[in-house]
This record gives sequence, C-alpha cells and structure tokens, in this order.
Amino acid sequence: MQPVFPVILCGGVGARLWPLSREQHPKPFLRLADGQSLLQKSLLRCMQLPGAQTAYVVTNRDLRLKVEDDWNELADAALPLHFILEPCPRNTAPAVTVAAAQIARQHGEDALMLVQAADHIITNQQAFAQAVATAMTLAQTGKLVTFGIHPTAPETGYGYIEAQGSKAIRFVEKPSEEKARAYIEDGNFLWNSGMFCFTAGHFLSEMRQHCPDILEDALRSIPAQPENPASLELDALKFSHVREESLDYALMEKSHKVAVVPCNIGWSDIGSWNALGNLQPADMDGNRLLGDILTHQVQNCTVLGENRVIGAVGVEDLVIVDTADALLVAHKSKTQEVKQIFNQLKSLNHEAHKYHYCVRRPWGAYSILEEGIGFKIKRIEVNPSQSLSLQMHHHRSEHWIVVAGIAQVVNGDKQFLVRTNESTYIPAGQIHRLSNPGKIPLIIIEVQSGAYLNEDDILRIDDCYGRHN
Repeated sequence: MQPVFPVILCGGVGARLWPLSREQHPKPFLRLADGQSLLQKSLLRCMQLPGAQTAYVVTNRDLRLKVEDDWNELADAALPLHFILEPCPRNTAPAVTVAAAQIARQHGEDALMLVQAADHIITNQQAFAQAVATAMTLAQTGKLVTFGIHPTAPETGYGYIEAQGSKAIRFVEKPSEEKARAYIEDGNFLWNSGMFCFTAGHFLSEMRQHCPDILEDALRSIPAQPENPASLELDALKFSHVREESLDYALMEKSHKVAVVPCNIGWSDIGSWNALGNLQPADMDGNRLLGDILTHQVQNCTVLGENRVIGAVGVEDLVIVDTADALLVAHKSKTQEVKQIFNQLKSLNHEAHKYHYCVRRPWGAYSILEEGIGFKIKRIEVNPSQSLSLQMHHHRSEHWIVVAGIAQVVNGDKQFLVRTNESTYIPAGQIHRLSNPGKIPLIIIEVQSGAYLNEDDILRIDDCYGRHN
C-alpha cells in the first residue's frame, strides 16, 4: 500500500455550536455521547487507514496541549504525531500550504497527503478507506482530488460540487433551499466534504500557478531550521501577513486538475446544533435529549443540559443548551445563525465567547465562582507535581487561600510553602508562580482585585508547557 500522510485541520472555533464551543475549547474538542471528541474520532479514522504514516495536525499554538491530551487518551495511538502551529487563523489555504511544504521537505514532493477537518463525522470506515484508495490513485496522476458526498437531503448548510463521473465541473456555495432541491433533482451535485487528497508537489505547483501570493507568504513563515521538526511553529509576524482564504476559493475553483470521488461514507459536517443533535437518538416525540431533562407536550426539540434539571413545557422545534455559565435558546430553523450571538460576545470582549465556566489547563483547572466590579473569585486546582507559569499581572492583585494540599509559592524574590488554611498575597506587578509539590491535588481559592480582571492580563516569563502570552 502506498504511504499516505494524514493532515488534520484543527483550527475553526465552531461559533455555531456556542455555548459548548468556545475560542479556547473549540468544536474539535467537544465530547460526544460515547466520550470521544470529534478530534479523537478523526485521529482514529486516520490511524485505521492502510498505509497511513505520520499524522500532521495544523492548529493554533495555544491548542497544542489540548490536542496532545486527546492524542494521549488514545491507547492505540500508533502513528507519530507532528504539529504545525499557527500563531493566528488564516483559513484553510495557508494551513494546507504550510503542511504540504513541510511534508515535501520531510518526505519528498511525491508524498501523498490526505487532508480532512478535525470536526467531521464519518461512520463507514470501510467505505472511507475505499474512497481514499481511489483518491490516492487519482492523486498519483497529478490530480487534486476532493471527496463528494451523495446528498440525502436538500441541505443548505453545505457547499456543493457539480460532477460528471470523477470530473469536477464547478463548486457551488451554500445554496437557498430552492436551489438545494434543484441540485438534488438534477442528480449531478454532491455535497462538498472539504476533504482532499494530492501529492505535496502537485499541490504546491498548482498553488504557484493560481495563488502565488499565498504560497510565497506562507513559505516565508516557515523557519528554515525549526528547533523541533515534529512541532513546527510558524513565524507570527510573517504568517499574519498571509492572505486569509479558503482552499476552495484560492485553488480548487480555479485549477483544471481537480477530480472528485463520489462516495457514501456516513459523512456529516457537525456545523450546527441540528447536525450535532441528530447524533442523539430521538424519542417518540422527535425530541433529542441529553442530561436531566423533563418534558411535557414537547415535540421535535433538542435539549442538552450539563448540571441542572431542565423542564420544557408546550414547545416545539427548539434547541435548548444549558451550560454552567450560558444558556442558548434557538429555533431549529435558525441554528446557522447562533454564530451571531458568539460574534456579539466577542465584540463585547465577554469571556463567554472564549472560556467555559470550568477552564482546563495543562496543570489542572480553574472555575470562576463569582465576579463583580473590581473583583473575581476563582477555585483553582493544580495537579500533583504540576506548576503554573512564572508570571506577572499589570492590573490585578491576587490573594491565595489554600483549602487542600500544599502550595509552593514564588512571590517576588521569595519562595515558600503555604499549607491548608494559610494564605499569601500577590501585589499587582509582582512576579509569581504557584506549584503543587505534593501527591494530592492542590486546591486554592483565589481572590482577584483590580480595575481589569480579564485573562489576557498575563505576562508569562517562564512556562514548562511552552505557552505564549
């Protein structure tokens, strides 16, 4: 079997799946009912392909540790994992370009790439493997291969490909319902899956012909001699100058070498609450319920609850999602517009667009217990033998009270232990660090005071997890 290098794009926020999806916990990391994340399902899918070699994950540098956590949970993770770390999102064309350049450098220009998103579902692994084998054969002849999904409904949330056999005629953006129905009746239109297969060299050659600016700017962002070839960190300033564009717009709609593999692989782009809800079995009233949910005269609703009892009475065609710090109520016909709420939160610099109530960190987790004007109270849990970064805040002071375990504290030029029922005070501007030297979790209550209390008020001086400010 010819070797193939999976490339998994793990960069989108998934704003339509707010409030579960947040900027620092985006859609690929959402856990489904079986306990696996969408990213884990993508990784497993790649590992099961005949001929699969090193997997390349293109993601934001701040998400590297979350990817590693998901990877490490997979007991049969047999493939090597390489990272391409973006300092900022520039869409799929620059992401795939950098991946192709790195694969060509490490494995040669004839190396086959299989590009897929980290947040898709494919339920028929055998059919997927057969489609990939067909795509690999076409790619070795110089084709840029895309995968077209036989449509099962006039879906308005997907793009379409008009095809004749394996020839792609044209790409069509998300249509109106009327046009989508016409495409289904025509019989020559496929859903655009956003998955691709090609050799690294052929892809780079076509990029050079059709969008040389993206190619050249993306290549300039790649370090000539990376410190760690398995974790390629792109130059922040240079990559920020790369034109932001999707691969479909930049290349696939322009190239004359595009082929399509029509397939039925149980594919779904989990791009809305309707799509995610459909993964849950429906009850006799068409409701899809997950959590402690009680209903009376409720029909065709998707209801998800994390912590509280939810009661619904006399409603239909709604999506209700309740998390610890946010509640979404939307009509099913409007789930594509949930991103408007996310965008409003982001424009207001509200932390609900970026973080969950409980925020996971490589050293443990924290939860916001209460906040108001000039103060914020957190519960912080540090895992045994783990440590926060050596850091400083410009605008806030912190008071730490140990409620379980023993804390090792750096506070300015002093280092000392703080035991249960003891506390310490960190003035604004003071360099500090919190560590857990013990064998049980360290739990502290942190009281912040200051004029600005958002999480971006942090200057990391040293960090054992390689995180940046």
